[in-house]
Amino acid sequence: MGPCVIYNVPARTGQDIPPRVIEQFSSWENLAGVKECAGNDRIASYTRSGIVVWSGNDDQCHDARWDCGANGVISVVSNLIPGLMYDLIYNGRDQELNQKLLPLIAWLFSEPNPIGLNTALAQLGMIKPVFRLPYIPLDIEKRKQFVQIVSDIGREHFIGNQEVRVLDDDEFLLLGRY
Repeated sequence: MGPCVIYNVPARTGQDIPPRVIEQFSSWENLAGVKECAGNDRIASYTRSGIVVWSGNDDQCHDARWDCGANGVISVVSNLIPGLMYDLIYNGRDQELNQKLLPLIAWLFSEPNPIGLNTALAQLGMIKPVFRLPYIPLDIEKRKQFVQIVSDIGREHFIGNQEVRVLDDDEFLLLGRY
């Protein structure tokens, strides 16, 4: 079996992998590291123990990297603004950039992933506006907010080359089955 990353995402799975379990696996030669979503205190504890760890929380990744020793982030928002996320993680502490990105991150996670991400990708013209139920796009007010967020950050930082636009409800296709 090749290298693996343990994903600890208690909010998504309903189960926290306790540190004692991670520590047991830390000497396993196939363990590349841990994606940790249980907070920066946990990340700091792992890095002090020599365990490779990535933040799994976009809203905490700057501090996880620069204050707690995380190697980086396994990120959702990086699908939209890869260059800015690279800067945030690898070009040194930048609290101003971090603050600038927090409204986008909050917007993305206003509903469970991947709803915000897929809505944003559709608004940027990167994917067809198709959702498979039970997932539905963010509501029209949220879609209008996204256009403003893109303007605030700068369209040039987002993937794609089409203008961001507010999609009307009737532009989305909702599929009940495959």
